[in-house]
Amino acid sequence: MIDRLGAWPRRRVLAGMVGATAALGAPAILRAAPSGKPVRVGGTLSLTGFLAQTAQIHKIAAEIMVEEINGRNGFLGRPVEYVLLDDQSKPDVARSLYEKLITVDKVDLIQGPYATAPILAAMGVAQRYNKVIIQSSMGIPKLQTYEMAFPATPFGPNPDQTYPNVILDAMASLPTPPKTIVILTSKFPSAQFMAQGMREQSEKRGVKVVLYLEYESGNRDFGAIAARVKEANADFLWVGSLGLESNQVLEALRKLDYTPKNSFHLYPAPGPLALSPDGKNALCSTFLEPAEPFMSRPGVARQAAAYKERATKANLPYAIIDAQAAGMISEWQILEAGVNGAKSLDDKAIAAFLKKNTVDTIYGTLRFDGPYNHGNAEQLIKQVQGGEWKVVWPTKYAAPGVKLIGS
Repeated sequence: MIDRLGAWPRRRVLAGMVGATAALGAPAILRAAPSGKPVRVGGTLSLTGFLAQTAQIHKIAAEIMVEEINGRNGFLGRPVEYVLLDDQSKPDVARSLYEKLITVDKVDLIQGPYATAPILAAMGVAQRYNKVIIQSSMGIPKLQTYEMAFPATPFGPNPDQTYPNVILDAMASLPTPPKTIVILTSKFPSAQFMAQGMREQSEKRGVKVVLYLEYESGNRDFGAIAARVKEANADFLWVGSLGLESNQVLEALRKLDYTPKNSFHLYPAPGPLALSPDGKNALCSTFLEPAEPFMSRPGVARQAAAYKERATKANLPYAIIDAQAAGMISEWQILEAGVNGAKSLDDKAIAAFLKKNTVDTIYGTLRFDGPYNHGNAEQLIKQVQGGEWKVVWPTKYAAPGVKLIGS
């Protein structure tokens, strides 16, 4: 499957330019529409397979950003064309497709796919051809050893240490902090990595791990697993899930007449979990939600509105911008800053600029001068409240009146 976005009629470019100009505060007459041969940016997303529910979010966000960039000045005055292929949620397919994008399709630049395993596969190809690759969802930073790979999401260099402690801090703030925990995780690399970190940090802080259980990526039958979770009956259930797995876990638990006292879900499909009755008060990882203080960042309100419109048209179950969409927006913001800063499409020049400079993104200001090209860790926790996700921890990022709800 190939999607191409970027070969715009002049009228559409001008229409986009007016909106972008209003945001940037510059007279429209000073901003020329991009013209000439398109700059082709290639990438893959899991448009089919078990990661598709979340990858569709990334696709919509990428489309919004390509239009925004073309509504400004494109890349170096040339329109941007996004060449998107379906990696089917399979790392080996992603590897082959990035090879094709670079050697056959001759794209000028590339963007990273969704999720750790496809990213690692794509990164190996990028390294072989000395291409910059920007990714927003690789949860194992220490594996990002390629010097021209850049993170678009502020995981920080050691999320297996920092994020479990954010979660445990939140749980410790409850009137009755949990004393026992069940850790259930997919064997998907990033989920497994975070689960091992959660086990280690829980034990360090005196929260007893009464059950640690792994399941195969893409598993759909959680009946036997749910029975073991119910039997353990811990104070806290931590699920290293991807996509719809959290919905399936909670449904299996409900069929056994069991509701976890508190539950955390790592990388679920945000809409299905928020809208399911089983998801009430569920906790999840995030880096941004459409509320203050995030909406006051430049451009976020505009991007949130654009995302809601497109996600609604695409019949996504949850048409609200969140950290998944923001990750892809951040990818394009970083690439645009790198091209403009280097004044070049040369990958080495772009990488050199990014390593020496910060970039303003939907996540705030990011830097790339730390271990594995990471900056500070900025993990947050959100909770389903009234069918919507609300940031609840750290409390300084919670919207007015929003508080963590415990069992």
